[in-house]
Amino acid sequence: MSIVRPFTGLRPKPEYVKQVASPPYDVLNTKEARMMAGANSVSFLRISKAELEFDDNTDPYSEKVYQRGKENLARLINDGIMIRDPKPCFYLYRLTMENRRQTGLVALTSVDEYDAGKIKKHEHTRPEKVADRAKHISFLQAQVGPVFTTYRYNEEIDRLFKHIMLIPPAYNFVADDGIRHEFWVIAEEATIRNITEAFARLPYMYIADGHHRSQSASEIRRQFKEKNPKHTGGEIYNFFLNVIFPDKELSIMPYNRVIKDLNGLTLEQFLNVAAGNFEIRPQSGPIKPSQPHNIGIYCEGKWFLFKCKPGSFNPDDPTGSIDAAILGENLIAPILGIANPKTDKRIDFIGGIRGTDELIKLVDSGEYKIAFSLYPTSISQLLKVADAGEVMPPKSTWFEPKLRDGLVVNLLTD
Repeated sequence: MSIVRPFTGLRPKPEYVKQVASPPYDVLNTKEARMMAGANSVSFLRISKAELEFDDNTDPYSEKVYQRGKENLARLINDGIMIRDPKPCFYLYRLTMENRRQTGLVALTSVDEYDAGKIKKHEHTRPEKVADRAKHISFLQAQVGPVFTTYRYNEEIDRLFKHIMLIPPAYNFVADDGIRHEFWVIAEEATIRNITEAFARLPYMYIADGHHRSQSASEIRRQFKEKNPKHTGGEIYNFFLNVIFPDKELSIMPYNRVIKDLNGLTLEQFLNVAAGNFEIRPQSGPIKPSQPHNIGIYCEGKWFLFKCKPGSFNPDDPTGSIDAAILGENLIAPILGIANPKTDKRIDFIGGIRGTDELIKLVDSGEYKIAFSLYPTSISQLLKVADAGEVMPPKSTWFEPKLRDGLVVNLLTD
């Protein structure tokens, strides 16, 4: 079963929601967050990424940063910018990007189910990032950024969502990036019961984005449980904030790569070595691959199409058949000498929303030598990897549109 639980959300008043809502903390660096927040005193970035209010020498993991986030959240509450719903609710959140819509349930999900593998993962977490979000939750006594989760499409849930959306949303605004955000409050007890029962019939849910938030919720539960001699398992810290979408509405964009050098090779030598595993064809212009196992390469002002040769990967391997893995195993590691792309400073990753123009710009600037334009991973591939208990290749999924932080907060205190 999949447990979903309503909660008494803390939300912006409708007249403030566009000013408050902000991108997730982890898609902006501090400088970008500072520029985006600007003179907006109610931007939720001042809560989720409070280091923007300090100088660049400040440790973003220092206690004064978490304390500032806590103070900023309290200010929004005390000033009446954000108010708490009077009773536990579910919420429905729809995002529209270029006429493509995705609609998800905002609810609390179970740490027990996450720890037991019923909310499936596809990514390893880094201890320092888990510790950061756990400290953030502990200081604020609140979960402020939702996990982004999916499930295999279910007709019953779809019908419930469509019925809810027959009434006007509580929020309806277009953010500066052109994404429309709509948000419904679900307070009616019969609807809450129907949603809870429908989700209970799902065997699994799958984290799409937010592995560090999920793991930090597990860590917070461990800490709170140790401090509570009367722990029952029903306390609110046993659950975490989630937005849950049907798989068929989600879209993954490419996650491209740029590398600073050819590991001592000339372009001609690189192409000759790569020809062992790839069929190589020069192209007249930018390549945005239209099918799997085709990779665009840009180097020295030239584009090449690399087609993966049969035998260069195992098509039955859920992880190894993903283009990012094929590229890593057959080219980036053995030829360019980058064995660990998570830590090697010679490689960087570029979200597909920035397109091939960004790859050309980075290579032509001289900062990078070569760029790789990939075909996007599919939702089906992600679910297969999670079902197999495996881990996706690093930086192989870029989801758009991004959920906004600040639309609803789960307070861990009354």
